[in-house]
Amino acid sequence: MSGSHNHGHGDGFVGRTAIATIAVAFVVMGLKYLAYWTTGSAALYSDALESIVNVVTGVAALVAIRVSAMPPDRRHPFGHHKAEFFSAAFEGALIVVAAVLIFQEAYQAWFSPRTLTEPALGLAINGFAGVLNAIWAFYLISRGRAWKSPALTAGGWHILTDVATTAGVLIGLILSLWTGIKELDPLLAAFVGANILWAGYRIIFSSISSLMDEAASADDQGAIRDVIKECGAGAIQAHDIRTRHAGRATFIEFHLVVPGSMTVLESHDICDRIEAALKTRLPGSQIVIHVEPDHKAKDRGAVSLTP
Repeated sequence: MSGSHNHGHGDGFVGRTAIATIAVAFVVMGLKYLAYWTTGSAALYSDALESIVNVVTGVAALVAIRVSAMPPDRRHPFGHHKAEFFSAAFEGALIVVAAVLIFQEAYQAWFSPRTLTEPALGLAINGFAGVLNAIWAFYLISRGRAWKSPALTAGGWHILTDVATTAGVLIGLILSLWTGIKELDPLLAAFVGANILWAGYRIIFSSISSLMDEAASADDQGAIRDVIKECGAGAIQAHDIRTRHAGRATFIEFHLVVPGSMTVLESHDICDRIEAALKTRLPGSQIVIHVEPDHKAKDRGAVSLTP
C-alpha cells in the first residue's frame, strides 16, 4: 500500500524564486565588477568573481528545479527529485574553480602591489551590492527550508558566505587605505578564496550525503513514529521503519503488523489513516506500508501500537 504527494502548488513558487535569484545575481555581479573596475583591487576582483559563480549556479539550480518537478515516468518511477542535489554539487565544484582563479589574482597582486583608484566610490558600490545580497540570501534560506528545496537553500547559504566575505573585504580595504599597507589587498583576496573553498567543500559533501540516500533528520523520524502511534489504533506494531530524502520528497517505508484475523479492508483503513496523517505532518512524503500478520511481530526496534 503506498501514497504520494503532488508538489505542484510549491513548484511554481520555487521556480519563480530561482529566476529571481538569477536576476539578483546579475545585478550584484554587475555592481561588484564595476567596483573592481573602478578601483583595480584584487580583493574586489575576488568578490566579483564569486558573483559570476552565483549567476551560473543560479541557472543550474533553475534547470534542476524544473527537472525535479517532472512527474515519474517509466525510466524514473520514483520521480526526478535528486536533480536538485546535482545542482548543489555543481555549485560546489564551480566555487572550487573560482577559488583557484582568485588565488592566482592574489599571487600576482602580491608581487605587483597596486595603488587603488577611486577607492571611496568602489567601496560604496561594493557595500550596496553586499546589502542587496544579504537580503536575498535570508529570503532564499527561509523559502528553501519551507519548500524543502536543497538547491534554493544551498544557494542561499552560498550567497550568505558571499555577504560575509564582502564585509571582510570592505573592512580590510578600509584598513589598507588607512594604514597604507598595499599588501592587505592581495591578502584579502586570498582570504576570500580560502573562505569560498571551504563553502564549496561543505556544499559538495552535503550533496553527496543526500545522493547516498541519507536518512531523514532525527526530528522527522521522531515525527513519523509519533504519527504511527497516534493513528495506528487496531494494529499491533510497526517495525523496520526506513526513510530517505530526495529533494523535497521524503520516502517512508515500514512494516505494519496487524492481527491475523483482521480483514484486508480493516488493515487498509489503518494504512490510509496513517498515510494521511504523515502527509499532513511531512508534506512531500511518499509512503509504502507492508502489512503483515501477527506472527511477523519483532521484539526489538518496533513501535508498539497496543494499549
